[in-house]
Amino acid sequence: MKMPALPASLDGLQLRARLAAALAQQGWESPAARAAALAHVRTSIDRFRTQAFDSLTGAGGGAIAAHLLSEGMSVCLHALFDSMAAADLAGSTGVALCAQGGFGAGELAPSSDIDLMLIKPDEPGEATDAFLQQFLYALWDLKIDVGGGACRTMDETIALTQLDASERTALLSLRHLAGDEAATATLAQRFRDEVVAGDLPAFVEAKLKERDARIEKAGRSRYTVEPNLKSSKGGLRDLQLMRWLAQFLYGADAFERWVGSRLLSVEDVSKYILADDFLWTVRFHLHELAGGKDERLTFDVQPEIAARMGFEDGETDSGVERFMRRYFRTAMDVGALTRLVCAKLEADAWKSKPRGLARFLPPGMEAAEDADVGEFIVREGRLDFAHATQIREDPIRLMRFFHVAASRRLDLHPEAVARIGRTLHLIDDDFRRAPRAARAFFAVLLDSAAPMAVLRMMTEAGVLGRYLPEFGDIVARTQFNMYHRYTVDEHTLQALGVLREIEDGLHPLDHPLSTRLAPLIQNRRALHLAVLLHDTGKGAGDQCIEGAARAMTACERMGLGDSETELVSWLIASHLLMSDTAQRRDLSDPRTVADFAAAVGTVERLRLLTVLTVVDIRAVGPGVWNGWKGQLIRELYSATEQVLSCDGDNLQLARETLAEKAELARSRIRPRLERVNAEFASWWTAELNDAYWTAFSEEDRFRHAAFVRHARDAGRQTSAAVRVDRRRAATEVMIWSPDRERVFADIVAAFAEVGADVVGATINTTTSRQVFDIFYIQDAAGQPYGKHDAVQRQALVGYLREVATGEVTVRRRPAAPLKRRDAAFRVTPSVTISNEIAEQATVIEASGRDRPGLLADLADVLADEGLALTSAQIDGYGERATDVFYVTHKDEKLVDEAISESVRNGLLAVFSENETAFDKKAAQRGIARARASVLR
Repeated sequence: MKMPALPASLDGLQLRARLAAALAQQGWESPAARAAALAHVRTSIDRFRTQAFDSLTGAGGGAIAAHLLSEGMSVCLHALFDSMAAADLAGSTGVALCAQGGFGAGELAPSSDIDLMLIKPDEPGEATDAFLQQFLYALWDLKIDVGGGACRTMDETIALTQLDASERTALLSLRHLAGDEAATATLAQRFRDEVVAGDLPAFVEAKLKERDARIEKAGRSRYTVEPNLKSSKGGLRDLQLMRWLAQFLYGADAFERWVGSRLLSVEDVSKYILADDFLWTVRFHLHELAGGKDERLTFDVQPEIAARMGFEDGETDSGVERFMRRYFRTAMDVGALTRLVCAKLEADAWKSKPRGLARFLPPGMEAAEDADVGEFIVREGRLDFAHATQIREDPIRLMRFFHVAASRRLDLHPEAVARIGRTLHLIDDDFRRAPRAARAFFAVLLDSAAPMAVLRMMTEAGVLGRYLPEFGDIVARTQFNMYHRYTVDEHTLQALGVLREIEDGLHPLDHPLSTRLAPLIQNRRALHLAVLLHDTGKGAGDQCIEGAARAMTACERMGLGDSETELVSWLIASHLLMSDTAQRRDLSDPRTVADFAAAVGTVERLRLLTVLTVVDIRAVGPGVWNGWKGQLIRELYSATEQVLSCDGDNLQLARETLAEKAELARSRIRPRLERVNAEFASWWTAELNDAYWTAFSEEDRFRHAAFVRHARDAGRQTSAAVRVDRRRAATEVMIWSPDRERVFADIVAAFAEVGADVVGATINTTTSRQVFDIFYIQDAAGQPYGKHDAVQRQALVGYLREVATGEVTVRRRPAAPLKRRDAAFRVTPSVTISNEIAEQATVIEASGRDRPGLLADLADVLADEGLALTSAQIDGYGERATDVFYVTHKDEKLVDEAISESVRNGLLAVFSENETAFDKKAAQRGIARARASVLR
């Protein structure tokens, strides 16, 4: 019969009785009796664990669960210690069992280490050592992971805490569990007298440096979409740090005293309690799902935790996105509380003054000590309001306050932030339409040296989302996919930061085109507003259409004229156009350039859209921007600018421009080739069509020609070569081979077999029916394949020669083993087939779950239907691949509906079979899945 849940004290009494019964005959020396006794302890621990999980209720109950589990573990350890001490009185004399750290504070997670300390007598004998060893062995057999697990004398403990800040922190929460209670009390008193009363400022600085190191390791932004629940900014460690510092400096009633002194409000304490409860709830579920003490909130566990905590799918966002938005709002609350505590420490001189916003700027741009802050004041190195009623007297001061902070490079005083939080209701529609508020806001956006930092302050204080409700809708919003690395609002602020860096000329090598364009832009305010508002449509349908509409409303409200408002709206409606065109279309096709030029309209809009595109991609996350994408955007810009600079029909202009570019390319390379071999020069410049000659630089073309000439001179019909292209951040692969069926499919299958990802491909068939293909490949880490391994690159060359001729049959790569992280996403596949996009080819766009070997499987479908490939654009967005193929059927566009339908079904089948396999494996492994959000 199942026992009812008992209070911890009664459960402990029952455990003691069972231990006594199990040990009555032979005691702890008997292996059988010992095993029976420890089994009773394990059963009690498991029962307390079950009770703790039962206390979870939806999105709450975590704080209670942590205390219940801590109390239960304390009862079990107390009973175990007493039972073993009763059997060895001599060895246990003078020994105390104590809890410390989080366990000492009365909190425990399901898979956390148990922070224990065993206090030894000053001169322990052999009996003491033997007892301690047996007790630790028992913990080992119980599979209790002991954090620290130190057995030390009082003198050793005090000496260690004087050297190590983390040891001091752990001892702050010292709690007696069993044994010599006087020893615990004495150690606690000595700690207060000899350590706590010592150098308090040094302890505070050490703890804050420890926090900085922790956050640096976990990732500085609290808005990374796979946060560390414990160590990231705004996580449990920050909450615990506040509590530890408060106890260390002010005693157990620190929070009450801070409320009494009006540093904290009752609402602040409520935020602390709610954040603590929410984060502990998440941690309990996370530990159970991970089967251990994993603290990272990864994609594979997010859907299941969201479901457990009652977050359901809505019309525009999924349950997991709602759950993560709650998490990030909680992290923001924790950040605000941390600032308040730090302000108190500064006021009491426990920590050094802040450097202000200058820490975000290049060296030499420190804030002046005597900075003129007008109607405001500088207090403890931070900007504050001069008196409590300033905001209510004139609410527009809220916006001017941030303008002064930005212009003087000052951080905000936390008490000012708290006062702002209590007056946010004053930012109403009249405030939003006030010209004075708009002027102050644009001064922050356009003139501040560190707009990203100031706007983040405005966001976390609640001001930016209140002033611009459109932006408020994306604060803490997440996207459940592996492409975006930050929340939507943080991505936006990062983009503004990159924009300012480009304007300041800080990235001339990474962004040569944008750096050149930035000073030429005439509508700078429109560009900055477009960056700020470009993603406000996310979560509301088509993000481009919705974002454009919201931008229109926001701009009109802030008093912009019709033309500037329309420009901002157009930029947001079109903000994906350039990246889609550059990465998914054949840039050597005149229709690509003509259609893009028609959509853009003017050179000024082209400049604006180019810079917006660059900062948008760059702000997605580390490693997303690379030289390959930069090269594509530069090529598209150059071709489009030439069309827009002339009057006439766009398509005809594009044809003429590309034809002139091709002929110019031929004429420039012909003399260089003639100096080596005149016959080859004439042949080579006639063999390839205009698409090739417009797609590469002169140095690229000369290198390609040298490769083919060497192959012909050596009498080889088939040849391959590789080189690391640092400019494109990929390894270039050149293949010269007779044309045959499935040659492309076999080659990309070979890449998959050796673990190379194709990121770009240019397909060329000469007039003499030779294949000259150029591929750009990377390894799984996004680096050029074989970047530092010449042997690996040469091995690939030999293999590709055999594959291109058809001498070897390439083994199609089997489906990779299921990874929990990948399985969390449901990726809906799509296939579109169009005869309108290109002049002389049918364009097939296939999108679905990415995986090794996918491109080869898709190419097999095209080959099965007898389609010839003229160009391919390969792109990926996290878990989703988007591959675009330019194909012909019998040298014409594909017009046969039956074949088109067969191709569509075949491509969808490749994705669907893959997704079905993931469904089955996920079900077998008990992995919860959620639909991946729209990636762009």
